[in-house]
Order: sequence, then structure tokens, then C-alpha cells
Amino acid sequence: MIFRQLFDSVSCTYTYLLASRLGGEALIIDPVLEKVEHYLRLVRELDLKLVKAVDTHLHADHVTGLGALRDRTRCITVMGEASSVDVVSMRVRDGDSIQIEGVALEVIYTPGHTDDSYSFRLPDRVFTGDTLLIRGTGRTDFQNGDALAQYDSLFNKLLRLPDDTLVYPCHDYKGDTVSTIGEERAHNPRLQVGSAAEYAAIMNNLHLPNPKMMDVAVPANRSIAFAPADPAISANTLSVEQAIAEQETSGATFVDLREDGERAAKGFIPGSVHVPYTHLADVIRPGGLLAALAAERRLILYCAFGERSALALQACHDAGIGGVRHLGGGVAAWSKAGLPLATPRTT
Repeated sequence: MIFRQLFDSVSCTYTYLLASRLGGEALIIDPVLEKVEHYLRLVRELDLKLVKAVDTHLHADHVTGLGALRDRTRCITVMGEASSVDVVSMRVRDGDSIQIEGVALEVIYTPGHTDDSYSFRLPDRVFTGDTLLIRGTGRTDFQNGDALAQYDSLFNKLLRLPDDTLVYPCHDYKGDTVSTIGEERAHNPRLQVGSAAEYAAIMNNLHLPNPKMMDVAVPANRSIAFAPADPAISANTLSVEQAIAEQETSGATFVDLREDGERAAKGFIPGSVHVPYTHLADVIRPGGLLAALAAERRLILYCAFGERSALALQACHDAGIGGVRHLGGGVAAWSKAGLPLATPRTT
């Protein structure tokens, strides 16, 4: 596996780049906006295709690189379902799996530092965000933080992982790069408590100053939705009512860009064709599936919330493929309108 731990010295943020092989798909965890060019250079040097950019939570000490990486690479942005970010491509929940070629991250909901804090686990390591730090834990005094919730996340979730599990946090301020669950259980001073109440008393009396970037970072990180610059994209964004009318009048075909797990969890628009967004580059080439379908009929692309479908619509437009529109708001808007969704057949 390709694994790179990258560091931003201004915010003391660790960012992680993962891939299963040279030339394969990659994902990045907790990217910092100012380091985006560095990440993209490394991706090029390793001949990788960045397909997912993930944040462990809504950060208060730096501006995320998720939006910039999405705009530059058309990657999928991923955050937990508890996040207050306006729109990301994919929202995950406890027990889900974030997958790329050869890599699958188990999603663990670990609230406490914030109410939208998640950790992501591989078999031998866990990316803990700001929940578990090396010889510390993330503060719990803003963004709906909760010391008792963090105690539960630590003692009933993370500390139950095998002792030799490597711990990779989002931040470190002392120069440490990695720890293990066993080390933290034995030597982390905040974990040497006898009860949740004792832990909460420690966390509720830290009296720390707010992060310097908080007033800038939090609003910026809540608003990262894709805003297409091409007026033709906005003109081809359909409401649910418009999409239904388009299908009824022209026989348009819905195209589902989500992954298998999303379709199984949420269902899909009846009669739609499934073309995962990660295959987009192949299917819009001459002779590709979407290019061929668009030559025969009108297409309405959709995804979970409308971000991937907007990006795919932009890609189709750039490739000269006409007759394609997308459903603004995606399956979320369809469900909100009370319209039925089908479920995949199980064998």
C-alpha cells in the first residue's frame, strides 16, 4: 500500500494520502487548502488518480482542501452524515465503508470533539481526527462538543481496537507522528481516569483560547458546495418536478452515479441506469456507455445530493456530449418530494 503522512506546519495538521498501488486510485484524509498544490504534485508523481477526499469533521483551525481538490480533480468529497457542511458528494455513517481500489476504510462515528467527528479504520491503523491525539484528546468546548460523548467514543469504541492498532491523528503539536492504541491506553494522561464524570471534569476545565482561524475556517468549511462557472450547467439543472416532466415528455433515462452501498442503503429512482461516478472518464469517451446512451435519448444524471451529478454534467459538456441534464439535490430531493425509490434485488 502507498501511504504518505503529510504535515501543515501552520495549523499542525496531518493529512494522509492512501492508495493500493502506483498508478491506482487514491484517497486523501483531512487536506489543508494551502497544501493542495503539494498534494496534486505528489499524486502526479505517483501516477495516482485522486477519487475521494475525506474530512474527519468540520475543522475550526484550517480551511479544508476538499472543495479545491474536487474542483481540480473532480474527486468525490466525503464527510459524515452528522456534518453541517452544505453539500458534499457522499455522506457516510457508522459502520459504512469508504472504498477505493484495494482500500476500504471502516467508518466509526466518534463524536465529542465536535458532534460530527468520525474516525476511519484500516485493519492495522485508525485515523482518529481530533478525537484521540497522541498523549492527548481533542477539546470539547465548541461546535457542539461533548466531553461525555467523547469519553464514550474513546473508551467504548477506539480503545476497544487491538493494542497494536496504529493511531494517526489529525493534529500533533509536539512532533509525534504515530502511536498505538496500547500506548495511548497506558500513557495518555487524559485516559487515566476512572469514570466518564472524571474525564468530563478534566475536559470542561481546560479553559483554552479559541483556535486563531476559527472565525474564518468554520464558515468556509460549511460552504464547499460545487458552483459551476459554466452557465450551461446551471441551465441544465432540473428540479424534481422538471425531471419528472422531462421523463414524461421526452422519455429521458435517469442515470444513477452513486456507489453500490449507497443504492442499497437509500434505494434508486425506478428505471434508472447505474453508472458509478468513478467510471465517468471511461463512459464519456467516444463509444463509452454514457456517450452512446446520450446519442439515443435524453439523460438525467443524479447522485446523493447533486454534487457528483453536477460535476458529471460539466464533464459531459466538456466532452461535447449533448442531451444531458442533472437532478439538483439528487436522491435527497427526490425523497423529500415523497417520490418512491426502488431497492436493488438481492440474490
